[in-house]
Order: sequence, then structure tokens, then C-alpha cells
Amino acid sequence: MIIRAARFVAAGSLLASAGPVFAAEAARGVAEFSGATLSLPWGLPFAGLLLSIAIVPLFSPGLWHRNYGKFAAAWAFALLVPFAVVYGPGEAMHSIAHAILLEYVPFLAILFALFTIAGGICLRGALAGTPAVNTGLLALGACLASVMGTTGASMLLIRPLLTANETRRHKAHSVVFFILLAGNVGGALSPLGDPPLFIGFLKGIDFFWTTRALAMPTLFLVVSLLVIFFLLDGMLYRKEPQRAAPPTDGPRLALEGTPNFILLAGVIGAVLMSGLWKSGIAIDVAGAHIELPNAARDAALILLGLASLAITPAAVREHNQFHWEPIVEVAKLFAAIFLTIFPVLAILGAGREGALAAMIDLVGDGAGHPNNVIVFWMSGALSAFLDNAPTYLVFFNLAGGDAPTMMGMYSQTLAALSMGAVYFGALTYIGNAPNFMIKAIAEDRGIAMPSFFAYLAYAAIVMLPLLAVVSAIWV
Repeated sequence: MIIRAARFVAAGSLLASAGPVFAAEAARGVAEFSGATLSLPWGLPFAGLLLSIAIVPLFSPGLWHRNYGKFAAAWAFALLVPFAVVYGPGEAMHSIAHAILLEYVPFLAILFALFTIAGGICLRGALAGTPAVNTGLLALGACLASVMGTTGASMLLIRPLLTANETRRHKAHSVVFFILLAGNVGGALSPLGDPPLFIGFLKGIDFFWTTRALAMPTLFLVVSLLVIFFLLDGMLYRKEPQRAAPPTDGPRLALEGTPNFILLAGVIGAVLMSGLWKSGIAIDVAGAHIELPNAARDAALILLGLASLAITPAAVREHNQFHWEPIVEVAKLFAAIFLTIFPVLAILGAGREGALAAMIDLVGDGAGHPNNVIVFWMSGALSAFLDNAPTYLVFFNLAGGDAPTMMGMYSQTLAALSMGAVYFGALTYIGNAPNFMIKAIAEDRGIAMPSFFAYLAYAAIVMLPLLAVVSAIWV
């Protein structure tokens, strides 16, 4: 009965709170889908899904881990069924195809490639989880994040970090700071680092513009976070009953599975290729136009992941405790996230014509120019809970959408938007692609990670004062 209730709790909640709205729209017959005409209740399934992720594990962890896929499916159907009634099955299929083929499949393809490839790289030897070692791993992750992306750096280094701290009692804080640094802030210096910056690159922003514009605030955040972590980790380390110490006669550190680094380079090349290759050819699937470079990129990413499975010795993956459950959890939950988020993004994309017009109007200064401080905080807040790439695109277009102008007259606005979209992703588990994956891998290794709201509180306590400094000096 409990499981059956879990399947229908989403639909029941939706009908109770928004049923009259949907019923009124359905009574008018099949409507034309537009972000400008969508009402805010269409965002309730997405909000319900986030609340399920945040609340259910707190009260019944066993129920959640056995049935998270059912919860995700329930909230997806709670949106799609009324949507098909109001806007017609054809529009529903088009929206599903767009969300799955243009958003979810690329997300899952790169996640699969990086999860698989990084899982085939093994650091052998004893690495003690001392404050100095942990801080060094976090610093390395932050540096690599702008080179191979936040997801790539996270998948490469999370297992060595977990292995180094295996014998420590206090270790969840290391994973939290790893999310902040390697999963988010460190990716602010190149279009390869984070999806919003790659969107800007596709729109004509110079490849090294973000490096020049965001270097100082990013350096400030990285150094500040590393200092805070070192002090916190040192305090907790001194409370350990048996402190980890560097071995004197243990095996020397050695990397295995090094051919996977070539495959990692292939992942970077595939992503760059999709941005630089302009073919003009697109494949139409249920109204979703899949451009040939993007289809080739996704196929290449999947092939690179399969190649890693083929060439990596089983012993390497066994040492990494590699298995598929973490990516299965992310795949199921994010399928529902991508399906339920599209009405929210459509409303946001409608700008001043949509139901969130009052919020969009806050971005201006009253004289027709963007208010950079509001752009920073608002784009950041939305990026923490929504997909940061579409959020970046919406604000980019609101500011004019012309790359030379954005890099010239509105360079401060572009910097504020770029920083907001990247930095604030650290505030929630769903703020950026690698966050939830890092959490899933850590929990799979037996680490009790903070709940959704607890993580939000911890991240806010650490990040918001630093972001306030960034806002005061660089925005």
C-alpha cells in the first residue's frame, strides 16, 4: 500500500492544488502551447519532484531508495497527462521529444562517458586523508574543472578523495567542498568548464573572454573555499581517534588505466567539435530538430564510454568499486526533472510576456539598462534550482543577445550573468550536473551525505558571504 501510495502521491497533490486551473484550461478545448500563455501552476509538478527529492529521504530513506524511480515517473505523468489534455497529444509528444532528445540525451551521454572513463582510472597506493592531501585534491579538482569540465574533473577525482578518507570518521564535509570547488566554482574560466559558458561560446563570446573576465573573482572564491576547508578539515582531523598518516613502507602511488586519459581528451574534443562544426543539417524527430554535430557528439561520447569498458582491466574498476547504481539513480531522477521543468523554462523564456514578467522586470534599472547586481543574484538563484544553461540563455537574450555588444558595452552584465550561472550552481544538489552524481557516488561508498535542505543550508552558510563579496567588488 505504501508503494502504491507513492506512485499516486504526485498526481493527487497536483490535482488538489492545480486541478481547477487545468480543468478551466481544458474546458476551452485544445489550446496553443506558448510560454506567454502558461500559468504558474504548470510548474507544480517540477516543484513537487524537488520536494520529493528533498523530503521523502528524510522520513523514509528505505522507501525512497527502493522507489525513487516511481516517484520520478509519478511527477512526470502528473504533468504530461494534463498537458496532453489541454494542449493535445501532438504538442505533448513534441515537448517530450524536445526535452528528451535535445536536453536529456546529451546530458546523459556526457555523464555516461565521463562516469565510465573516470571509473577506469585508478590511483593505487596509500593516500592518507590529511588536511594537506585533501586540500590538494580539491585544489586540483578546481584547476581541472575549467579544462575538462566540472563533470569530468568531478568524476576523475571523487574516488581518490573518497579512498584517501576511507578510514576517517568525518568525511562528508570533504565531499561538500568538493562539490563547491570541482563541481562548480572551478569551471568558471572556460566554455569547457560549465554548460552556460559553452552556450555563450556558441552565441559568439570569445573562448578566452571568461578567462579574462572571471579570473579574479574565481581565484578569490577558490582560495577562500580552500582556506575555509583546510581550517575546518584540520579541526575535524584533530578529533579523529586514529589520525591518518602517510605510510612509510606502503606501495608507492601509481596510476592505472591511463589509456582512459586519451578517451577523456576525446570527450573534450567531441564537445568542442559540436560547437565549432556548422553543418546546417538536422534530423527531425517528433518535431525536435537534432542538429548533425550534436548527434555526432552524443554518438561519439557513447562510443568513448564503451571503448573505456572494453580496454580497462576489470581489476581497475573493482578497485574503484565501480558499478552502475549511482548513474542509474541520476538517470531516472533527471529524466523526470527534464520532463517537468520545460513549462517553467517556457514561462521564463517568454520574458516580459510570461507569468514571471514581474520578476523579469526587476532585472532592469528603469532606464532600459540591466541592473548588474540583480542579474547576478537572480540568474544565480534560478540557476541553483533550474537548469543553469537555459537560465543563462534567457538573461543573455534579455540583455540584447548580441555577442560583440555583450563583450563591449554590457561586459559587466555578461560577467555578472556568467558568475551567477556558474557559482550559484553549488547551492543545491541539482544546481549543476555533477552535484547529484558526486552525492550518489559518496553515498554508494557509505558516506552519510547531508539531506537536500541540509546541504542547501551548509552551502549557503559557506557560499553566500563569499558571493556577497564578489557582488560588492566585481559586479
